[in-house]
Formats: sequence, structure tokens, C-alpha cells
Amino acid sequence: MSWKTWVLLGLTFAVGLFTLFSIATRLPTPPEHQVFVNGDVLTMDAENRVVQAMSVRGERIEALGSNEDMMALVDDRTEVIDLAGRTLMPGFIDAHGHFPGSALNTVSVDLNSPPIGTMENMEDLLAALRARAAQLPAGEWVTGFGYDDTLLAEGRHPTREELDAVAPEHPVALLHISGHMVVANSRALEAVGIDAETPDPEGGVIGRTPSGELTGLLEETARLPVAERMLDLGAMDFLRMVSAAVREYAAYGVTTAQAGGVAPQMAGGFKLASVLGLMPLRLVLFPMQDDYGEEIAAGTFDPEDLAARRIDVGAVKIVADGSIQGFTGYLTRPYHTPFHGDEDYRGYAAVPRERLFEQIETLHAAGLQIAVHGNGDASIDDILDAFAAAQAAHPVDDPRLILIHAQMAREDQIQRMADLGVTPSFFAAHTWFWGDRHRDIFIGPERAAQISPAGWAQAAGLRFTSHMDTPVTPMRPLQAAWSLVHRQTYGGDVLGPEQRVDVMTALRAVTIDAAWQVFQEDNRGSLEPGKYADLVLLNGSPLRDAMGMRELQVDATWVGGALVFKRG
Repeated sequence: MSWKTWVLLGLTFAVGLFTLFSIATRLPTPPEHQVFVNGDVLTMDAENRVVQAMSVRGERIEALGSNEDMMALVDDRTEVIDLAGRTLMPGFIDAHGHFPGSALNTVSVDLNSPPIGTMENMEDLLAALRARAAQLPAGEWVTGFGYDDTLLAEGRHPTREELDAVAPEHPVALLHISGHMVVANSRALEAVGIDAETPDPEGGVIGRTPSGELTGLLEETARLPVAERMLDLGAMDFLRMVSAAVREYAAYGVTTAQAGGVAPQMAGGFKLASVLGLMPLRLVLFPMQDDYGEEIAAGTFDPEDLAARRIDVGAVKIVADGSIQGFTGYLTRPYHTPFHGDEDYRGYAAVPRERLFEQIETLHAAGLQIAVHGNGDASIDDILDAFAAAQAAHPVDDPRLILIHAQMAREDQIQRMADLGVTPSFFAAHTWFWGDRHRDIFIGPERAAQISPAGWAQAAGLRFTSHMDTPVTPMRPLQAAWSLVHRQTYGGDVLGPEQRVDVMTALRAVTIDAAWQVFQEDNRGSLEPGKYADLVLLNGSPLRDAMGMRELQVDATWVGGALVFKRG
């Protein structure tokens, strides 16, 4: 966000505090005592116990057990909730996502194709942008998100010329579904100083025609100047996004969200939202190394400076490579379909190996938890090598470096993660959204059967999580678990049945193991006495109908014993 945004934030705080204070005071508060009875209460404790009932005092869990045991605690001030045979379990924890990105549609054009959106061809996409441009004054940015070149009928990215034509008086920028590429028109490129003479930045590519003309496509680090401008939101837009995302997350049972890759301005925005009482959910921030590197190197970075009520700071994030479906993930073997005819193309590192070693050692020596985005197995090799060197120089007993996505991890790399104290967070739902195209286009049948290899991780005794990377895909925690169990593609095939895991393991990957991954397992993630009463009530049991698990509805969500969502 720009300095203008911060002026707006200050004005919003000063002028709107009195009005919003009344909203804050109306935020739900927990009853003094609640007893839940007659249900399947999935505790997600070390024994995966399932009990009938639970007692909650204020914001904390008091006890669990039989209906009779919990009813013995009831008095005149107790609210008794009959679960009527439904499933009560810990609230879902977002293991990796980009809150409040699920609400991008409040400020930008949704360009997703089925099964997420409606864009089927280039004309659908261009028509949506044309309509948006007609609503805005000349000179304002027209932005879109979620387009997927491989799902559009033409099988390609929009071009700079096409975007010029639909909005000749506006800068236009579109964020690819992967989040790792942007396509921009001439006005947007000019606004950030990119022209035909601009060299490719380290770790990125500026798209060009054979004659050297700009195509408008910007990969990896090359996309950052445009991405920062297109997401430079005003204060009210940001707060509106936070409020909309809170409603959606709560409706799907998420009690702890994650904002992965947070810059200082956004961290400040979250603090303001917390002060104004707009954040009933818990939130874990992953600060971006690129934004805090100088402070970390100088020893002046204090994660607590970013924290606030219900906002914790987790790992510092590094992006080491790109995305497989964007052909920017860094592989040891070439892509299945030659990229632009290059049969040897393997993608590339977004951070050179030597610099990655330096960054990881600096963070590790500072005592900070680290999260590294790594999709391709060549990138994962670099990450594990760098962390092994950092551990050798500065040993830590329980480091929990998070390897975000770990999509192409080989079996030997999974074992190495277990040996090093690295924990993967799998984007397992890739099997549903992109599985058919991974098999047929990007990496071929053999490697596609091994993406997000939870089966290998379970066999190695490696603790892992599953996430949706929202807004890359919608926030659906039960989809994240369902994909671990079934690995079914959108086309109906099963991709790598040997990598499937059981239902309880999958549910742990979106509850207690997700809490453990960010060192929050002592206060959330399972239903045990003393922990926060962060709860989700499902209208059926995932243990009784594994295939129907992702179709279950959330009937209610509680954070700290306070009801934040109720269906109907």
C-alpha cells in the first residue's frame, strides 16, 4: 500500500472509530458456560478420541466425556446445546493461504474458469474486463484475478494488445490463477517503467515476441512491480475485504486463517482491523523475507511488533520457485510438454541457490521459524541443502521449517525432511483442480501420480498439513482433507492411489497438525481441556461417509466459545 493508503487508514481510524466502536462492542462474546451433548465429538487429541459431549467455560474447553458426565456440570447459567447426532470438531486451521484474498472479487474481476468460475474462452474474459472498464473513470486500474490459460478454449494467455483494446484509457493487469504471473496492457507496463529495453530481473522473465516486443506477460519476480500496483488498495477496500473474508471463512468452519507473505503495510492494516473489532477469527501472519530482510539482518526485527489481539506471527516466508501449471516451477527433469518447444526446459529458481543459502542461514541464526515455497523437486533440493547447512551452523532441536506446497517432492526428499525437522504443507487439492492437466500436459503420468505425496510422508512418520492456497482455490477445508483421502481428479480419475491417507489423518492435517506446524498446538487444533473453544459443527460425519466429506455443511462455527457463524 502507498503513503496515500496510510493517510486514508489514519483518517479511517480517526473519523470512523466512534461508529466502528459500536460494531466492535457488538462482536459475539462467549456465554459463561456451554455444554454440548448428543454428538460425535472428534477431539483430534493424541489418541483421536471420539466422545459424546463437551463443556466450555468462557473461551476455554473445560472437560469432555459422556453425556452424563457433562450434564452433571450443568447449572442455571448453563447453555445446553443438543448436537442431535451431528459432528463437533476443532475449527479448521488454514495451513497456508493469503487472507483476505478470498474477497478479491470485491475489488477485482473474477476470471476463474470452471470448476471455480465461468470463463470458458478469451471473449468471456475480455467481455468481463470491458464491462469493468466501463464502470471506472479513465485512468483507474482495471484488475482481474484467477485466469487460467490452460482452461480457456484458446489455451493461451491474454495479450498486451487485447488488453489495450478492451480498456484503452485504463491500466489493465490480470493475476494468473497460480499467483506467479501477471499479464498487463501497455498503460500498466508504462506505469511501472517496463518497456522493451527493460532487462529480465533476477528470478523472473519479461515476456517478449521473437522480434523483442512486449507480450504483456510477466513471470515470477518480473510481475512484482505490476502486482504491487494492482493490489494497492485504499483503506476502506482493504477493510471491506477483511470483513467479507471473515464471513466466508467462518461459513466454512475456519477459525484460524493465514496471511502468507505479508508486507509491512498489510500487517498494519490487519492491526487496524483488529483494533476496530473486525477480526473475530484468529490470524497467523507469515512476513515476507523480501520486505523484512534488512531488519532481520540488522537484528532489529521483532515479530511481536506485527502481532495484535488474535493475530500471531508465524514463519518468515521465502518464495524459492514458481508454479508447475505456470511452467515456472523448478524441476530436475524437463516438463512433459516442451515449453515453447524447448525439450530441455526445467523451469528456474526464483531465488538463486547461493542467495537462498544466505537467506535461510540469516533467518535460522536469528531464531526465526522459516517457511519456504517450493514446488519443483530441484527447488526442494536447494531448500533442503540450504537448511541442512543452516542447521549444521546453528543447530535447533525443533525447527519446523515449513516447506510450502512440496508438490514434486521425491521419496528421498520426504525422508530427508523427516531427518532435518522439515514439515511439508501439501496443496493436495491440486489433484482435483489440476490433476488431469498435470498428467497430460505439465509433468506426465509418472510424476503426476506422486504430487503432494502424503502417503510417503505418512510412511516416513513425517507430520504434514493440507491447504487450499486461497485465493488460488476457494477456502474449502473439507476439500483439502477430501483430496488427501481420495486424490480424485476433476475428470474422475484417481491420481496416485498409493499416496492416499485415511480420513482421520486427513482431518488432522487441517486441525491439530496445522496448529502444530506454527507452534500453536498448546492452545488450539484439538478439543482438550484448557484449549480455546474454537469449534465447527458439521451436519454429518466425515468418518461415516468419506466420499461425501467435502459435501458436508457447516452448521455453526465458534471462536473462543463465541458463535461467529450459524447456518439458517
